[in-house]
Amino acid sequence: MNEKSTYGQGVEFVITGDGSHTLYVPGLEENYHSVFGAIAESRHIFIEAGLKYVSRSSGKINILEVGFGTGLNALLTLLEAEKSGYNIDYTTIEPYPLTESVVSGLNYPDMLNNHDCQTLFYQLHSSSWNTKTILGKTFSITKMQIALQDFSPQSKTFDLVYFDAFGPDVQPEMWTQEMFDKIASGMKQGGVLVTYSTKGIVKRNLKQAGFSIEKLPGPKGKREILRATRI
Repeated sequence: MNEKSTYGQGVEFVITGDGSHTLYVPGLEENYHSVFGAIAESRHIFIEAGLKYVSRSSGKINILEVGFGTGLNALLTLLEAEKSGYNIDYTTIEPYPLTESVVSGLNYPDMLNNHDCQTLFYQLHSSSWNTKTILGKTFSITKMQIALQDFSPQSKTFDLVYFDAFGPDVQPEMWTQEMFDKIASGMKQGGVLVTYSTKGIVKRNLKQAGFSIEKLPGPKGKREILRATRI
């Protein structure tokens, strides 16, 4: 299923294959998430291949997300922290936050089987930018309204990176070795980066930035994804 409806704010709502929303940006001809299933894609790449993999060897988990977007990755991570007891310090960067009217139309709280989900989703989006917010006993979030190009991570801080920028064909400047060098400088040795793109230029730039890479089976509609480890 791939139904679109105009929702103003320069984006269109799309019902994806698992019933959850993504947003389509006409000016970029790009979706925020997979049309085969937004929630399924985020769970597969960022929770299963990223968070659960890193949690096996970590106590407190420091996460950096490149691209807060709809807040779906943050929401799934928060729910997983509540369920599994992970202690997570979550930093996310987003230069162009969605408006409240767009956020209020996203159906993730309705799709996820959690009675607190609506409140948590609202708190994620309504929390102040550029300051840390505590949500629950084991999760804190710092949303930074800044572009990756202007972001300066603290050295050797992050255990896990969700790299969820728009694709390299749309935003090639986000996928350069320079950007991965910057991210690598903020990661602990052995830290993990997960992303949906397996393009050759992405793999080469990650290797040049000091990562070892492995291809993993992708979610529905995508053959493979990448998991990269900071050497």
